[in-house]
Amino acid sequence: MIRFLIIPCAISFAFSVAAQDGNWEVYLAQYEKGPGSTVVNMDIKKTGPDRTLPFLFSAGVNFTNCTADGLPVHDEFKNLNKISDSITALINRLVKNNLVGTFTYQCQRRDYFYVPDTTGLRQQITSLIGKHFPTYIPAFNIKADKEWEAYFDFLYPSELIMEYIKNEKVLIHLSEAGDKLDKPRQVDHWLYFKTNEDRNCFIRYATQHQFRVQSKEKINNEPYSFKLQLVRTDKVNISSISNITLELRREAKKCNGEYDGWETFVIK
Repeated sequence: MIRFLIIPCAISFAFSVAAQDGNWEVYLAQYEKGPGSTVVNMDIKKTGPDRTLPFLFSAGVNFTNCTADGLPVHDEFKNLNKISDSITALINRLVKNNLVGTFTYQCQRRDYFYVPDTTGLRQQITSLIGKHFPTYIPAFNIKADKEWEAYFDFLYPSELIMEYIKNEKVLIHLSEAGDKLDKPRQVDHWLYFKTNEDRNCFIRYATQHQFRVQSKEKINNEPYSFKLQLVRTDKVNISSISNITLELRREAKKCNGEYDGWETFVIK
């Protein structure tokens, strides 16, 4: 599946993560047949794969109370969260596991677990759903996945999606302050480099693309001690700003630097 981010919205209701450990992110992306909602534990990237959990056990349900795009209608989320909580509780009782995420797409919702052995799990989950959620049809994906490719290559957000997620958080704060995000304005960007030569390398790129150097600073006792602040007037809608920040991040890497984010002022 080729995926790209579409305009994010308040989709935190897609999965009940309040009781789950870890750093969970939610994003909405477009896939071959329509939009899909993903919730993923970002912390797993630091520790996975766990070689003692070499099997993927993805379990959930097909549901009919969905939109034309295949996502749940508002009233359906409560039921789907109950099903996810019940599946998780049962898996926790049956086997050692790591819940890494969930995916909702085309009127189907599945939670993704890594387990040491899948024997009997499908039968147990089918029995659970039949007994407590009889109007839903069980859905599974079970396979050997010792490298955790389902997590790293599918659930975990791509570079572009990560850029959208970070930028959306800034835009939410602007919107909450009354900004309609429809007017270009000055945007400040911060970057850090290991050496002054690396910083100058990036400045050459930046000035060629109409960025202006606002400030340069040397921070002692830091690996990336050469700080750079750039400014340029730009649009700040999610698509425009994400294309800008992604390019800045990629160009900074070419000069051994790190892009550290942006900010702007509210326009009402």
